[in-house]
Amino acid sequence: MNDFPFLSILTLLPLVGAIAVALIPKAKAELAKTVAFVWSLVVLVLSIFMWIAFQVDGDRFQFRESYAWIPSWDARFTFAADGIALVMLMLIAILFPIVILASWHDVEKTNRSAPVYFSLLLAFEFTMIGVFAAADIFLFYVFFEVMLIPMYFIIGSFGGQRRQYAAVKFFLYSLVGGLFMLAAVIGLWVVGGHTFDFSKLAEAGASIDQNTARWLFLGFFVAFAIKAPFFPFHTWLPDAGGAAPAGAAALLVGVMDKVGTFGILRYCLSLFPEASRWFAPAALVLGVIGIIYAALLAVGQNDLKRLVSYTSIAHFGFIGIGIFAFTTQAGTGSVLYMVNHGLATGLLFIVVGMFVARRGSNLISDFGGAGKLVPVLAGVFFFAGLASLALPGTAPFISEFLVLIGTFTVHPAYAVVATAGIILAAAYVLWMVQRTTQGTLNPALTEVPEMKKDITLREKVVVAPLILLIILLGFYPKPVTDVINPAVQATMQDVGVEDPGPTAVVANERVGR
Repeated sequence: MNDFPFLSILTLLPLVGAIAVALIPKAKAELAKTVAFVWSLVVLVLSIFMWIAFQVDGDRFQFRESYAWIPSWDARFTFAADGIALVMLMLIAILFPIVILASWHDVEKTNRSAPVYFSLLLAFEFTMIGVFAAADIFLFYVFFEVMLIPMYFIIGSFGGQRRQYAAVKFFLYSLVGGLFMLAAVIGLWVVGGHTFDFSKLAEAGASIDQNTARWLFLGFFVAFAIKAPFFPFHTWLPDAGGAAPAGAAALLVGVMDKVGTFGILRYCLSLFPEASRWFAPAALVLGVIGIIYAALLAVGQNDLKRLVSYTSIAHFGFIGIGIFAFTTQAGTGSVLYMVNHGLATGLLFIVVGMFVARRGSNLISDFGGAGKLVPVLAGVFFFAGLASLALPGTAPFISEFLVLIGTFTVHPAYAVVATAGIILAAAYVLWMVQRTTQGTLNPALTEVPEMKKDITLREKVVVAPLILLIILLGFYPKPVTDVINPAVQATMQDVGVEDPGPTAVVANERVGR
């Protein structure tokens, strides 16, 4: 099945679905939702078949397809997936139908067009799959830029307060990062033999002049650091996450932000190994600062969605130090963190959206004791919070542990400081839960009819898969780590580093005596 064109079909399917949904009249909102949901399920089923067909012991890049595009630039429609891309594609396929179902009634309350909203979600899925499946750097850049468009309209047209400001800020930050990348892409094409093929450029990377390689690395890194986002390029995320609809915010932090960390792993490390080693100390410092700084800001938030956005910035600090520690343990932990963060923070954003939809407010101070009215929903909220703070037994704990232990073997100081982020995570998550669902019941809540409705059947169907996956991967992550490990090991080889290990000195003449 490796010859089956999985990636091109997976990429085009959501685009076709987006066009089909967009053509449905506004009055037929239920039809638009149903078509979008079923279409996303088809993408999920095909992704499962691709996961099964992937050979862990096979080539690094599988399901390769290449079609002519711009011959004079040697730019092609080339798709291929290694283990890192595969797990991200699977995460996309899982999250989109869940988000579509979670957003079922969101548009009705805004009196806007449901077909347009769900069409934009499918268009966004098209760009997300394309950016992770691309194996041609120019094609990757095109998807990297195009994915801004559907999310810009989702935030700007369907978001909450300050949505226009948040959408423009999101777009401008990402666009500036894209300009840095465009300059680096053009420079790489010039010095890399006039090709955009990733495999050819990776082979030519060692021959690029050191100073040139460092400048090209910085062009890519700035674009990816803004997208992730890493400190100090993070300020757009709290605004965008706070203004976006809850489902779109789950996709924003769950999959879109992973393009940044994925890009660093795939392009910065593999194409510019010497520059990656040169920049690693600065990247580790930025990662640690991001963990502590974002956690401290999260503690002081009164807006639920902005608080969750700041927690994501802290989590990306962990992913960053795992990447630049240059050990297989930390690297595998970072990629696994990308998956687990998408599941846990996606769940948290979706549940926050359920609370906001009932109360009509994002502010924590407008809640208080809500668990007395919606005990089951409050329990799911508590579980999502515990997963976000990486409680043992949940999936994020495994990835965070791998990042810290892998970093500690080579950079103990950074790992120790980063561990403080775990303590702060417990503070901001538990305080958020306590102020929202525990304590004395806010009398104002009893006057809101929606607050008396506990979790519905549709909402149970939305959260159940995420809860099951978080628990399953918390106890048995092997199916995912087996896919990730070979790709991470290959990336570490590209960088030219070896895992540290104990050195045993044995006196031969005494062995066995």
